[in-house]
Parts: sequence; C-alpha cells; structure tokens
Amino acid sequence: MDGFKMAVFKQAVFKKPSSKKPSWKSGENAVTNSASAPLSASVLEALARYDTPTVCNAMEIVAPERRLIGYTTKPLVCPFPDLPPIVGYARTVTIRSVVASGLPAAEQQKRRTAYYEYVGTGHGPRISVIQDIDGPDAGYGAFWGEVQSSVHKALGCLGVVTDGSIRDIPQWAPGFQALAGSIGPSHAWVHAESFGGEVRVAGMTVRSDDLIHADCHGAIVIPHDIAAKLPDAAELCGRRETPILEIARSPSFTLEKLKEALARSAEIH
Repeated sequence: MDGFKMAVFKQAVFKKPSSKKPSWKSGENAVTNSASAPLSASVLEALARYDTPTVCNAMEIVAPERRLIGYTTKPLVCPFPDLPPIVGYARTVTIRSVVASGLPAAEQQKRRTAYYEYVGTGHGPRISVIQDIDGPDAGYGAFWGEVQSSVHKALGCLGVVTDGSIRDIPQWAPGFQALAGSIGPSHAWVHAESFGGEVRVAGMTVRSDDLIHADCHGAIVIPHDIAAKLPDAAELCGRRETPILEIARSPSFTLEKLKEALARSAEIH
C-alpha cells in the first residue's frame, strides 16, 4: 500500500470498536437489517437467488408500467462477473475529479467523516451508487480502488454501481461487487461532492434507501411495495420459458414443435 493509500485508509478508520451503542437508531453495522428496515431479510435473500435480467422479467409482470424505467441502460464494466447478485439499500453519492475540492483541509476531513457515517448507517445491507458529475470527463479519476472497496465493505456495503472509474482490480476487496463506467490508473482530484440525494447512473435514477438488485448485467431499482412479489413472478417466468427451452435444445427440434411449445408456454399462469 503506497503512502497516499495508507493516509486515506487511516482517515477512513475512525476509531476502535466501542462497547457503547451507536448514536444512530437504524444503523446496525455490517450486513444485518435493522428492526425498522422496510423489508425482511428473507425477501432480500429470495431476490438474491435470481440474476438481474430475471428480476427485470419479473418486474414486467408485477409492475409493467416500469418496463422502460428504473434500470441501467448504458453498459458498465464488471471486473468480477462470477460474483453472485447483490441486493441492498442505496447509499447515493456524487463525485468529481477534474478539479480539486475548494474546501479547507479541516472541512474536507469533516465531510469525509460525515460521508462514511452516512454510508455505514441505515438499513442494511447497502449498495453504494455513485454518479460522476464531470460530464464528458466522467471517469477521469477513480474514487474506487483497494482502500475504498475495503472500507465500504467494512461499513456494510456489498458493492458499488458507478458511472465513474475504478482501479486496483487485483487488490480489490474480495467479494465486493463492482459495476463501473471504466477502469483507469489515477484518482486525479477525486472527491465526494454530495451524498444522500438523487443520482443518475448509466440511465438509472436512484434515491437514498432505494432497493437495488445488481449483477454483472447491470442494476435495477425495486420499489419496496412490490419487492416481495418478485420471487413468485420470477418463478412464473422460468416455468413459461421451460417448454420453449426444452424444444429449442432438443435434437428433435422442429418448427411445429416450437409452435406447440409456445402455445403451452402461453397457458402457464
């Protein structure tokens, strides 16, 4: 770890664990849900059994009005395609890197601490959703690397979805998923501009505490009030696809058999 990374890492680690209860009410650390979480852990676990395209298919059944909204529509880089899907509550941030922060050092430190407190509290597990607001220069400097992936994992995040850049891929925190706009070598002047507000990443609009489902394909926002309905809808999608896939993969495939399979599929409810 170079000198800069070590300095940032020391700044990120606020203090040793204390026996005192935290001052916040909803912020259990690590990946457990707080008692006041809008959804039970069992719902999140059920959603995590499906890949993101399947969740999108299920959404078309449960909430057809969202067919054109609520998911990433632009390609993102996923350096860890073999990691399983992640499901968690959004922690929203905007960053920029082409200009330095205009805040004095003490104010920068104060904002960094407030940012980590925001990321590390609230309903869990969490997913960091970061918009790079440098416009055509988005991704000029990487906010994410060895240090930030490790710190955010320790704070209870499962991964990051960003249109900015990431780096330090071999040193990345194990099991921490990443969807990014690009991969680059330098952090330039990267810093968090704001957090907790609405962001838009790769065509997906996200607000703090939105439920996010993501894997190597992309990410989708799941409204809290329909989340529990999606696993059954995903199973229905699978049942409807089964007769079509069976004949398509069969050595005895014919067009007539495909027509029959399509008819059977349409009758499954």
